Amino acid sequence: MTRRLARELVDLSRDIGRIVAVLMARNGKIEHVCIGDHQRVYLPDIGRSRAGGGRLRGLRLIRTTLNGKTLTSEDLGDLSKLRLDLVLTLPVEKNEKSPQRVAWSHLVPTNPDGKYWDIIEPDVGQWCEFDFKEWIGTLEEEFTRKSLNLITTGQEPAILLYVKTPQHQDHQERIQEMSELCRTAGIQILETVTQNRGKLHPRFAMGPGKMEDIVQKALQAGAEFLIFGCDLKPSQIRHITDMTDLKVLDRTQVILDIFALHARSKGGKLQVELAQLRYTLPRLSGRNTAMSRLAGGIGGRGPGEQKLEVDRRRVRERIGRLETELKKLGEHRERLRQKRRNTQIPTIALVGYTNAGKSTLLNTLTQSDVLVQNKLFATLRPTSRRLRFPREQEVVMTDTVGFIRDLPQTLIRAFRATLEEMEDADVLLHLVDANEADFHQRILAVRTILEEIGFSGHPEVLCFNKIDLLDPEDIEALTEQYQAIPISAHRPDSTSLLVQTLQEMCFPTKPHGKHEEVS
Repeated sequence: MTRRLARELVDLSRDIGRIVAVLMARNGKIEHVCIGDHQRVYLPDIGRSRAGGGRLRGLRLIRTTLNGKTLTSEDLGDLSKLRLDLVLTLPVEKNEKSPQRVAWSHLVPTNPDGKYWDIIEPDVGQWCEFDFKEWIGTLEEEFTRKSLNLITTGQEPAILLYVKTPQHQDHQERIQEMSELCRTAGIQILETVTQNRGKLHPRFAMGPGKMEDIVQKALQAGAEFLIFGCDLKPSQIRHITDMTDLKVLDRTQVILDIFALHARSKGGKLQVELAQLRYTLPRLSGRNTAMSRLAGGIGGRGPGEQKLEVDRRRVRERIGRLETELKKLGEHRERLRQKRRNTQIPTIALVGYTNAGKSTLLNTLTQSDVLVQNKLFATLRPTSRRLRFPREQEVVMTDTVGFIRDLPQTLIRAFRATLEEMEDADVLLHLVDANEADFHQRILAVRTILEEIGFSGHPEVLCFNKIDLLDPEDIEALTEQYQAIPISAHRPDSTSLLVQTLQEMCFPTKPHGKHEEVS
């Protein structure tokens, strides 16, 4: 900025008694001129995209002040929310034609003393002498260097946000589970931020001051996403995205994204798209940039990603067509199940919390090669294999989608067709990861979902997996307390009791010493 421009801004501001501001690009071109009142100036909508490949906006705000002050809290707010290159203030003095007490502030890539910006007040005559282009280039190099040091996995960088409310007490387990969901979705959590509140803030979930602090953390860490460990209302997403240009995802969106990643069959893809559209529909009203950020990439993948920008009418029409197609697929599956029933082969449905080891156990018992991954929801499409018992009797064993606590109603409705494989099961084999600290809550979560979808009346065999990671005394106590069968899913020699129990339930033998009466 030249002294001439500074004098012209100060003279104009003095003549009209109002604050005058300009937004200047890095090439020196003035993009916007703003006239305020005697206290503040309101900036125009300058869009939400960043300048080029840099982390900052590519615009600097230069404005006058009439109250003798230099930088205000509003200036620092504009600096952080808009990610401006810098904010510079020119105090208008009564007896001075040129500004004497210039001050500017810029964001910093580190966090000294808990602050996210530096404030500079140069001596008179020095404020026009530094090379801005060289300075801003060096600053962005520092931001890039720090973010590269933090981001090492190649995944999408994000900050995980979690609000601790009295409604839940198992906060640590829920945070860990959300971290696993993010890892499965290809998101790298750079930092986890928590806040204790009586209830979620109606606008921001977290407090407004906390959210402003988080936006600065995201800038310094190089995060592209804010991930909430809860479900957000449409109005909350709207208010949060008004505050930042980061992508905002809640728990349901992350789960939907994982389902989109893993859906392979026609039915699975249709169900994912239906769930995405049902989630999107109430968020189309008063839509802002929050929805456009969901199109493509994490939070918007899968067959439904091109449908997120259509209007309500077309979304409803698409939902109707999807429901019709899924109904036809359901009728086809029913015919297949009827054929299976006619063969009088018993069926066993593997159920349990996600990542409990169901696919591993299916492979071990049936000598199959079903996909096994250490990720949540690796299995979406029901997979059936034949299991031969020692007495040369056979059953059909089906691996089903894993459950998760507080499963969104959208997913319960959309995936009930997939879970219909359990409807005709003779036995539910409920597999539990005994090595998880909150395994009891996971058992309750699975049984709650089974009750919600109407499959809770089936005979159940409770089976504790991963006993090789526990002490023998703990295993004995747990199995006795829960009347469960202990196994290690990847070890065939540990499953003999389980196989015997399943065989007796599917093919009960007559008690010895008793004979049928002959009439």
